[in-house]
Amino acid sequence: MPHLRSRRRLALAVPVVLSLTASLGFLPAAASAAPQAESAAQAADAPVLAYVVNTKTDRRTIAAVQKAIVAKGGTVVETYAKIGVIVVHSANPDFGAQIRAVRGVQSAGATRTAPLTAAGTTDEGAAQLLTKEQAAKVAKASAATGASEPLEADQWDLRAIGADKAAQINPGSRKVTVAVIDTGVDDTHPDIAPNFSRSQSASCVGGKADTSEGSWRPYTAQDYHGTHVAGEIAAARNGIGVAGVAPGVKVAGIQVTDPANGLFYPESVVCAFVFAADHGVEITNNSYYVDPWLYNCLDDPDQKAIVDAVNRAQLYAQGKGTLNVAAAGNSNHDLAADSLVDDSSPDDSTPVERTIDPHECFDVPTMLPGVVTVSSVGVNNLKSYFSTYGKGVVDVAAPGGDGRYQIPDTPSKNGRILSTMPNNAYGFLQGTSMASPHAAGVAALLKSTHPKASPAQLRALLKAQADNPGCPDSYDQDGNGTQDAVCEGPKRVNGFYGFGIVDALDAVK
Repeated sequence: MPHLRSRRRLALAVPVVLSLTASLGFLPAAASAAPQAESAAQAADAPVLAYVVNTKTDRRTIAAVQKAIVAKGGTVVETYAKIGVIVVHSANPDFGAQIRAVRGVQSAGATRTAPLTAAGTTDEGAAQLLTKEQAAKVAKASAATGASEPLEADQWDLRAIGADKAAQINPGSRKVTVAVIDTGVDDTHPDIAPNFSRSQSASCVGGKADTSEGSWRPYTAQDYHGTHVAGEIAAARNGIGVAGVAPGVKVAGIQVTDPANGLFYPESVVCAFVFAADHGVEITNNSYYVDPWLYNCLDDPDQKAIVDAVNRAQLYAQGKGTLNVAAAGNSNHDLAADSLVDDSSPDDSTPVERTIDPHECFDVPTMLPGVVTVSSVGVNNLKSYFSTYGKGVVDVAAPGGDGRYQIPDTPSKNGRILSTMPNNAYGFLQGTSMASPHAAGVAALLKSTHPKASPAQLRALLKAQADNPGCPDSYDQDGNGTQDAVCEGPKRVNGFYGFGIVDALDAVK
């Protein structure tokens, strides 16, 4: 599985992990579609790239820029007028440079390095499906403990944050929806179906929302990431399978992965944030990083445009009352360091090793302003070996699993996270992709308890209820005498755990 994708899903399948940017200013209101315009200058047989063109938001400027786009060989796919983002396709190899010179254009760039075909998660490792024999063993152990769900004995993560006890007090409100921006959600799964919200679900692939029946579902059973994430958040306590952190809230699915390569392109993510905001979603979960760049640097015009466009969309969502939660990533990078080496970008063509400054190059969306950045811990409440971290960057931590060094005393002895998979299955994954939905689930419980809380207030509450173990005396996971990562900061706020590990029980008290 490509490094980027595993970040994108931010789970390691059994794991995958995810990712970003600087404040570029809030641009108010809702998205509106503009008619598609074709340009005769676009050669039918030339490679076509996708672009985001970011403009001022007044009607006159947008109309003028749309006209210029066509004149310079572009096709307008969608216009999000309230945030000034236009999604464009063009076969003109100089389109980016030409459109950036147009009056009213504030940034513009290609969203990929490979041409569009005819048609970024954060998990770590490959998924492990639970067999019927294993499930029977777990069900027996669960029954012995009085757990309400047959597979709950293997859900060490729920017990670690008090989610099992929280469900007895307040399982979450039906008035709260968490949208899973991901690889699609299998809403037919018996643990997800009771809480699934079709009216708040869609496909945003390509940058334009499609709400037709089933558009939000995964393409195949191998696109399991989003379904796993959805179950972690809101699998119902219905006597079937597993339970979610917030089993009483609703969950929606917004499909954003390209069918040709499974990547999370910027235009799809822009659409997803806007769609979620305009459809009354209270919280989004983002267990991925935006492709094709693990880090988007502001000194590159294409990458700067990506940061600008996604940031406008997620700030718009915040302005509409949506809290955005994202995985920190699975690279074991220190996002507070002076420099990092990225050898995985671009992930849609040939990666090139580069040294970047994480203060000027951003993992999107996790490093964007106002987004809750979540690192991962294992059963021992220690940072997972793969989890990215960083003092002043990570907001909170949550269980994401660590099947290498932190093994729980459960029937399956699996240090990863057990959750729902497509086709009525269950499986283990690990990654910051799994940590983020635990934090999103706790945020949903907080929103249920404090229904009038704004996104900023929810962020503050999420930090306030967290429990911080403090930096470990040593972080030599493999015992070779070398520190595998350095935790900086005091017990209250530090680079490994931010303000601490989320606490579901505290969230409902």
